[in-house]
Amino acid sequence: MNTPITAAIRTRLKLLRGLIRCVALPAIACMLPAAFAAEAKLPIFDAHIHYSHDAWDSTPPKAAIAILRKAGLKRAMVSSSSDDGTQKLYAEAPDLVVPSLRPYRKRGEISTWVRDETVIPHLEERLKKHRYAAIGEFHVYGADADLPVVRRTVQLAKQHKLWLHLHGDSDAIERVLAQDPEARILWAHSGFDGPAAVRAMLKKHRRLYADLAFRNDHASNGKVDPAWREAFLEFPDRFLVGTDTFTPERWHYIAEHADWSREWLADLPPDIAERIGWRNGETLFASMMAQRR
Repeated sequence: MNTPITAAIRTRLKLLRGLIRCVALPAIACMLPAAFAAEAKLPIFDAHIHYSHDAWDSTPPKAAIAILRKAGLKRAMVSSSSDDGTQKLYAEAPDLVVPSLRPYRKRGEISTWVRDETVIPHLEERLKKHRYAAIGEFHVYGADADLPVVRRTVQLAKQHKLWLHLHGDSDAIERVLAQDPEARILWAHSGFDGPAAVRAMLKKHRRLYADLAFRNDHASNGKVDPAWREAFLEFPDRFLVGTDTFTPERWHYIAEHADWSREWLADLPPDIAERIGWRNGETLFASMMAQRR
């Protein structure tokens, strides 16, 4: 009987026989079957995508989703200025997009939002209307994390059981966790700190995670930096990759960045590569959206 199971076994055996033949053939004649190559391509959870108002015309929603799928992304956590961009993409591909609510309604609010009380009703209104996995990415440094607007944002995340995607220094992280010790924080760009400092923060705060967006010091020419390797091996469940499309032009870099990530991830043990490449994001963020359907 040619059941789906036996058919799958025959396909696997065929691929295996092809690989065995490759051992004895010149490299130029040894072409992996397309099905095997596709299967071997590591999925990517991109934890740092923006789709702000200045990207909508040059890259409409359908085109943006096509870029994400062509890059081989399993999911993308998306935020935008304004939040309408995130909602456009989520409506287009709810299987792919994990929405995060940014406090910014337009560009130029990065440094002013922490003192802008109108941000709070904006966040509250959006939280009532839409589903999210996180609040952010937002920028806050040092003592500004103790300002009333930021404090209320931390409270809203706690109330709605959301992550905080925080772009800031370690001082801001400490202050937010003093407000809510159970807050779950994704530290954007790993704070642009060195691996030793990042390891110290992850060791100190069990609910702190870090993305690697817009930095390349952790790998070069497909090889992981030794100090970063120690961090990845010590905390394989606490890192995620990300592109950071902070300008519209960077949308056309997403596929290139995904391939670059696959290259250096291949220098890690396979299970750790999978965790950092996509499993951590899937477990931490995509599962939240599935639970809220």
